[in-house]
Amino acid sequence: MVEHGQTSMAGQRLGAPETLGISTLEPGHKPPAMPAGRLVPIRVLLLDDSEEIFDISHRASGRVLFETVCSHLNLIEGDYFGLEFQSRHRKMVSLYKCNPCMRVCPGPKHTVLRFVVKFFPPDHTVLLEELTRYLFALQVRQDLASGRLTCSDPSAALLVSHIIQSEIGDFEETRCRQHLLNTNYIPDQMALMDTIMEFHHKHTGQSPAESDYRLLEVASRLEMYGIRLHPAKDREGTKLSLAVAHGGVLVFQGHNRINDFNWSKIRKLSFKRRRFLVKLRADPSQNVNQDTLEFLMASRDCCKMFWKICVEYHAFFRLFEEPRPKPKPVLFSRGSSFRFSGRTQKQVIDYVKENEFKKLPFNRKHSRVQYNSSLSPLRHQVPNQVSQSWEGSFLVSSEDSAVVRPGGNSSPSTQSVLMIFICVCLSFSEVTCALVTLVNGHADDCRAATPSPLISPMLNDTGAIRTDDEEDNRRKNCRTDKAYCIAKELLNTERTYLKDLELITLFQGVLDKEDCVPEALKTLLTSTYEPLHSHHTHFLQELEERLSLWEGQCNMQVKGEIQRLGDLLLKSVQELKALSAQLEMSSECVFALERACVASCRLECVCREFELQKVCYIPLNVFLLSPLHRLLHYRQILDRLCKHYPPTHTDYSDCKAALDDVCKLEAALRPGLEEIENYQKLLELQKDLIGVEHLAVAGRQLIRLGCLSKLSGKGLQQRMFFLFNGVLLYSTRGITSTNQFTVHRQLPLHGMTIRESEDEWGVPHSFTLMVQQQSLVVAARSESEMEKWMEDLKMAVDMAEESNGPTADLLTASKGVKSSGASEVESEDDHRGSQTSLQCNGNDSANTRHRGNTTAHVCWHRNTSVSKLDFSIATENQLSGNLLRKFKNSNGWQRLWVVFTNFTLFFYKTHEDEYPLASLPLLGYSVTHAGESENIHKDHVFKLHFKSHIYYFRTESEYFFERWMTVIRSATASASRTRYLNRTEPD
Repeated sequence: MVEHGQTSMAGQRLGAPETLGISTLEPGHKPPAMPAGRLVPIRVLLLDDSEEIFDISHRASGRVLFETVCSHLNLIEGDYFGLEFQSRHRKMVSLYKCNPCMRVCPGPKHTVLRFVVKFFPPDHTVLLEELTRYLFALQVRQDLASGRLTCSDPSAALLVSHIIQSEIGDFEETRCRQHLLNTNYIPDQMALMDTIMEFHHKHTGQSPAESDYRLLEVASRLEMYGIRLHPAKDREGTKLSLAVAHGGVLVFQGHNRINDFNWSKIRKLSFKRRRFLVKLRADPSQNVNQDTLEFLMASRDCCKMFWKICVEYHAFFRLFEEPRPKPKPVLFSRGSSFRFSGRTQKQVIDYVKENEFKKLPFNRKHSRVQYNSSLSPLRHQVPNQVSQSWEGSFLVSSEDSAVVRPGGNSSPSTQSVLMIFICVCLSFSEVTCALVTLVNGHADDCRAATPSPLISPMLNDTGAIRTDDEEDNRRKNCRTDKAYCIAKELLNTERTYLKDLELITLFQGVLDKEDCVPEALKTLLTSTYEPLHSHHTHFLQELEERLSLWEGQCNMQVKGEIQRLGDLLLKSVQELKALSAQLEMSSECVFALERACVASCRLECVCREFELQKVCYIPLNVFLLSPLHRLLHYRQILDRLCKHYPPTHTDYSDCKAALDDVCKLEAALRPGLEEIENYQKLLELQKDLIGVEHLAVAGRQLIRLGCLSKLSGKGLQQRMFFLFNGVLLYSTRGITSTNQFTVHRQLPLHGMTIRESEDEWGVPHSFTLMVQQQSLVVAARSESEMEKWMEDLKMAVDMAEESNGPTADLLTASKGVKSSGASEVESEDDHRGSQTSLQCNGNDSANTRHRGNTTAHVCWHRNTSVSKLDFSIATENQLSGNLLRKFKNSNGWQRLWVVFTNFTLFFYKTHEDEYPLASLPLLGYSVTHAGESENIHKDHVFKLHFKSHIYYFRTESEYFFERWMTVIRSATASASRTRYLNRTEPD
């Protein structure tokens, strides 16, 4: 019996240490306050089929009982769940939190309540806690066994294979067959036994947590996932079933969905006796004369119960905040006073991301797997995941947790323990995020997009943690003279660059297998990148040999010959001059690939699928442009060498000659580089936006993108703004499976005026945009952010006055986008669109997967912005090398290979890894020196922090400390236009 007031720790209460998972409730978390009165024992059947008895006051509400159960389970994301019981009419009825337990339950002493999943989100990656995913997996297990979750035989077999992987571990034929004979998971299991075993054999190395993740990934794609059918009839008496999901009201005939009504199309839901009424919004584009649909249900109670479920689903998935209760009328009541009670999905996600929770073990009742999933908290990421999450993410993230296996030849059992990713997520109002996920927002072979793509790493590998003595000895043997450090930086970044060229070779291999790829494109890619790959492979070999000799023991005469870089760089640059045609053609490859994708939908899908693979950690077009970016890095390396060496040094003349050649080559290619960089950003945005077409056209320039809050009748609403020459767009993003932004309105810049309006509206950091006798009031998160927006807006308006660039009309490609002449006040549906987790604009958008860690998504989660100049600085500031990483509350330092590019840190175990294990978007973060009060007591330590997310990193020398601080600051602090122009003017 569980009595109110018990405070024993979950690990002690739940028993055995084996087969442990992770929960995040603090041990000191207290159950809700219990009203005075006699205690009544109430039995609750949990999802693992165990039964618990809770002593509840006879005056207690459903909320008290529900929160007591969640407290007993150490469940943080409890709002996805609910309690239900069987009514006097043999119907399963929800126990609403606002109702007294004793008044609702028939004979509460003898009633068994069931703890069940109540709200099924469309994307399983928004479930950030391992315990939550485990409970969802148990619900899927029950639905499969009862026949409620219907699916094809292959899908059923795949689901069962993930369940048994979680319960019995890696495949062993005799044990697996015997387990399937003893345990029934689906109605017709014997016929699928061989198929189940075949799938199970492929899951070797999966931990129980990862199996839950994969199970939910498959289940969430099924049409009947989370569907609870309610019998009804239409006006003609045809037998139907109604259901409600995250997106709206669904109509089924049997188990086939025949219609659905999105929340955005529904004006009102009501019931009258046995009739359930759906009133639709008028749609002039469709010839629909009937605006009210009527369904007849079995009884008034059934009708009212389904209406309440619809109200709760709408509020949970569509609203930002819990709706206010309806005030009680003084005299007469009209209509039901029922309202959703509890946190919305948005509030749940924000709550988990904004708070740090200690990871506590929980018991997997059905699992026999000996698996130690002890995690350290990353909570304050994303998305995110992220952090990822990153809320980060972003991270993400984002910045949800998944266990993944790094590449290599280690055994499956070792691999399954090596890496655990915890993502950190961010709320729109805060900014960071922690979501656990892999790069591109998917785990291992999973390529489903994550809501919050912002990702922050938690590489929990005990074997990789070094003692302080080991690290100190390593650092004593490390050379610290500046010339050697510059050479080491060149070697590290060259390794990363060659990996990028190898990815292009891999992409060419994928295209060679496709008939839809024009031969001209194949020839262009081959002739452009094969010579460059061959050249840099040879150059890297020479660099490694030179650095190996440089680090060895030698006499002074030999030292002068081998401790130099100028001769190698001069030779390499002269060979690159001979390859200038290939460098120039890399821009044409981007144009040619885009033209081919426009002409062939199949090729576009091939490219998108390739981008979603873990090896493609940044957009594919960025890889194609990497040869041009590498020239900028060579110039920086040579410039530092020339400043370090005196003119009399033996290496100075070669370095100076190589620098002059690189500058000439860069000057010839820079105009084309600026054009193609802008084009690549437009292509990336075009994939992120819904409601615009032909964004990437000649003459259009991206100036700034980022988050601002729009002032409306409902207060400040987060919006994503995109500033181009000639037009300003703003959009919203829900928690969607496609991770895209829906454009709400576009404003022409011609004739626009901008003024500060903080005093006028009483909103900090606000300013007003006036165009065509209409106004738009927006607010930035800080004064500096407001100044950047106003500066860029004024510059863009001046450009629009002087030029004839693309106008807003060119962007009007979707009927849902408002033109510049639209009313300033958004409709109620527009506001709800920002709160919805749905995008039902056809099958194409529903079935298309998108990258969840793009710059636009990171800006959305971190509530910040990025300008064209920031992108230019980021292109030049790229760095690779080894770093030692330590979390705020962890012991010891972990050595990782880190690549900084595209405003993000990507983490590897070694430089030989094929793909990053996790990432941390840095937009919004701050980088500082580690202070004495933080008890680090090590040299060359810098701190990354965003709200309560804190990471410490150590470098091996003062040179690399300064280099990492410089490049990270370029991503964490956006340079103002004036400061940047002053910095870059005359060299």
